[in-house]
Amino acid sequence: MHNRQKEGSQTKVQNQLHYFSLSRSYFNSLKMAWNSSVVMQMGRFLLLVILFLPREMTSSVLTVNGKTENYILDTTPGSQVSLICAVQNHTREEELLWYREEGRVDLKSGNKINSSSVCVSSISENDNGISFTCRLGRDPSVSISVALNVIFPPLLSGNNFQTVEEGSNVKLVCSVKANPQAQMMWYKNSSLLDLEKSHHQIQQTSESFQLSITKVEKSDNGTYSCTAKSSLQTESLDFHLIVKDKTVSVPVEPIIAACVVIFLTLCFGLVARRKKIMELCMKDKDPHRETAL
Repeated sequence: MHNRQKEGSQTKVQNQLHYFSLSRSYFNSLKMAWNSSVVMQMGRFLLLVILFLPREMTSSVLTVNGKTENYILDTTPGSQVSLICAVQNHTREEELLWYREEGRVDLKSGNKINSSSVCVSSISENDNGISFTCRLGRDPSVSISVALNVIFPPLLSGNNFQTVEEGSNVKLVCSVKANPQAQMMWYKNSSLLDLEKSHHQIQQTSESFQLSITKVEKSDNGTYSCTAKSSLQTESLDFHLIVKDKTVSVPVEPIIAACVVIFLTLCFGLVARRKKIMELCMKDKDPHRETAL
């Protein structure tokens, strides 16, 4: 009988453990379901917040002449272009600002809200590369830019006549502007210049094409042509170089030094003979001073 009671108590313990295990598993399932429900509710709440955000908080987009990104506008000298900036995705009036490079463009009061335009007239070669930027007044980080690409043939300038002495150095500087960039060459008397390494030197920058001639000779006399060739056309500018005979210069410094030496010698001589000269002068003034007794 004692054994039966012992077996019965063990069965109860096992049943209780099994029930506790089932309860714990059920509790964990409820906890997971609750967590999932909370996550879903938070997700729904965030979605509703995003959907009902004020329209001002959404990003506005600027366009210039219908383009939404920065671009390059091809043009030519003497022409005129209009740039129209407009705001997209806006529900209120937006002020627009225009800038030419870093300087602000003055706009009329009726040319600032939601849409704004600027007119660039009398375009010249100097306007090449200039950028115009439209910015949102309340948020300058929202902007769009247009760069002018002024296309023009080569323009050349320089000192056309130079006269130098034989044996001196000379530089022929040909200033050049061109878009697209031109291919540059030097000619002498209508023939391609034969460059001598120790005698000629060429230097080229974006705005100049320079020919340097070291120790000019009589044979360097002539007409030099700076030639610029682009896809639009070819232009040339003549430089007339006149080489004159080397003048014989008189050494001035040795002559001056010799004159100074002579002058100082005379001065020292006069000082040394001063006493004798004074005695002679006194004799000339009083010839009867010495009387015989």
